[in-house]
Amino acid sequence: MTVEIFSRLPSTLPGGSMERLLRPRSVAIVGASDKPRALGASVLSNLDRSGYAGAIHLINPKRTEIGDRPCLASIDDLPEGVDAAVLAVPRAAVLPAIEALARRRVGAAVIFSAGFAEGGEEGLADQREIARIAAEAGMVIEGPNCLGMVNHVDRIPLTFIETVSEALGDRPGIAIVSQSGAMAAVLGVTFASRALGLSYSISTGNEAGSGVEDYVEFLVEDASTRVIAMIVEQFRKPARFLAAARKAYAKGKRIVLLHPGRSSAARQSAATHTGALAGDHQVMRAKVARAGVILAETLEELGDIAEIALRCPELPAGGPAVLGESGAFKALTLDLCEELGLDLPPINDETAPALRAVLPPFVGVSNPLDLTAQGLVEPDLYDRTLTTLFDDARFASIVACIIQTDPVTSGIKLPPILKAVRERKPTKPLIFAGLDEGAPIPADYIAQLRALGIVYFPSTERAFRALKRIDEFATRDLTASATPPVRIADLPSQGGVVPEYRAKQILTPLGIPFPEGRLAATLEQALAAAATIGYPVVLKAQSPDLSHKSDAGGIIIGLTDAASLKKGWIKLHADVAGHRPGLTLDGILIEAMGKRGIELIIGARNDPDWGPVILAGFGGVTAEILKDVRILTPDLPEDAIIRELYRLKNAPLLRGFRGSPPLDVGAAARIIATLGRLLLAEAAIQEIDLNPVVIYPDGQGAVALDALMLTAPANGRT
Repeated sequence: MTVEIFSRLPSTLPGGSMERLLRPRSVAIVGASDKPRALGASVLSNLDRSGYAGAIHLINPKRTEIGDRPCLASIDDLPEGVDAAVLAVPRAAVLPAIEALARRRVGAAVIFSAGFAEGGEEGLADQREIARIAAEAGMVIEGPNCLGMVNHVDRIPLTFIETVSEALGDRPGIAIVSQSGAMAAVLGVTFASRALGLSYSISTGNEAGSGVEDYVEFLVEDASTRVIAMIVEQFRKPARFLAAARKAYAKGKRIVLLHPGRSSAARQSAATHTGALAGDHQVMRAKVARAGVILAETLEELGDIAEIALRCPELPAGGPAVLGESGAFKALTLDLCEELGLDLPPINDETAPALRAVLPPFVGVSNPLDLTAQGLVEPDLYDRTLTTLFDDARFASIVACIIQTDPVTSGIKLPPILKAVRERKPTKPLIFAGLDEGAPIPADYIAQLRALGIVYFPSTERAFRALKRIDEFATRDLTASATPPVRIADLPSQGGVVPEYRAKQILTPLGIPFPEGRLAATLEQALAAAATIGYPVVLKAQSPDLSHKSDAGGIIIGLTDAASLKKGWIKLHADVAGHRPGLTLDGILIEAMGKRGIELIIGARNDPDWGPVILAGFGGVTAEILKDVRILTPDLPEDAIIRELYRLKNAPLLRGFRGSPPLDVGAAARIIATLGRLLLAEAAIQEIDLNPVVIYPDGQGAVALDALMLTAPANGRT
């Protein structure tokens, strides 16, 4: 069953309402209990363990007191204006409880129960009703189907997961925002085990009355939060999230996102797991990356990237220096970094004299650097080497890939590494990545590394993978095109498919190149048009009801003279009539036969969730089978578009392959940029396909051979 995207909230939540959920001064526990492992008992225990100083109201109709606290019989007995209520009640009791909370002007409610939008039509209907009540009452709803939230800044845990909320103090923190409650809990354990400060952990669940975008908007303004780690299966309000992400980027805050849904199976799972209808994953990735979000591919990467972003305020833009102790590891690192596309700036004896001067004669200067086992007999070698690498501007970071083995070995190697950092106070990140995961390195050394802002990984590959993701982010140019959007004065008002000849009339004045052509209603007009254009020509049937002309025999190519044109004219009409009886054509497009070249596909569409996007890639079988395409945002400047085209799998064809000349990639980029400017200005354009676009050798341009447009009707335009 396809589950409808659920959205019942106004564009922004009522002023101050997120504070009432995330920083409540008073809490009600509906379904309070003293039974071990009961949800209500767990929430109360968490609050007591964390030293919550606000008012706590317990509600259970079967009890007059729990422990030394009084217990109210119903929600109607609550004082008016409690900040937040936690619903530790069965699913059937949730909707009546929300109605009662609204009557008592409670500011927010956390709903643990499942079985709503993810459980079928009845559950979806109840979830809609919860959202309606909450919106009218100005109440924030977290959930349903969530684990609640933990405010580590003020030590307020509103969750049934056993939690010890450690005060963040003056440390910068990571905030967790996850639609999956289980993954929020997993991330919390991950970060705590690495001695990383947490500011908030928020499980949004089905998002009946608040979504990830609401929490990100709050966290962008939160002084305690430097990094936001997110696990999101569906953005229900993409435009708001993108605006919040751009604001976070401008403030120097980093959002790291893990978004399941690359596979069709994952998209189906998302729809049944959180009541979400997964969108186009590639479109999402292009849009959020453009807004300044760092994308992770795995749960491990999410944790690793977030840790680097928290410990290293200046994220490395460029390749690292790799400090190793093994020739075999050097070869493995070169293989991995080539596979990842992570640049390792090369050095040698001649180009790095300062490094050459501090190394033993038998250690060659290279990147990765192999110190051999010399450090065991000459521990100061680590200090000298790191100090020199800190001063080398060619490296954006340093990865120290050290063999730890045992406490004695660690005791030899770690002190000079720590000494180099303490004395040098480097501005570039240092990542310590052990080669032998599981080695019994003393915990005190790890604590000292982390206290100095050094990221400690027990293995090496994850360090390089995380650095690759960060490098993609840090070297990304988020500058928008300075060229203004372009508008069209005469878009068809009826909406629907715009036939090829009309689409070309609309797009040609914008600078998009097409072959010379004329529309002919009669054979005589066709012959005159061909004589003017010059043979060879192509015939193309034109009708808004014939989007795929070739399927109906509506295209005839390679007509070299008047006789072949006459035969082609008769055949085309017969084939189309046989395929689509009764179809009325607008006419036949007579067009110059295009020269051969490399074919690209360029398309643009207004995605209903994410807005305008551009698709560009190699055409034909390459696009359909190999999916060799890039998804681009419409505001990219031409130089950024060129860089994206060179990231295609078959990009060697663009640069010149096996003696063929380099192609005019700039001409293709200009077409893409023009489509982007058009979509930014004309929301009525739903789709434009230019397929194929033939690109010629450098300096000879590119030509779009076909064009298809789809527009919204005038009465449906905004």
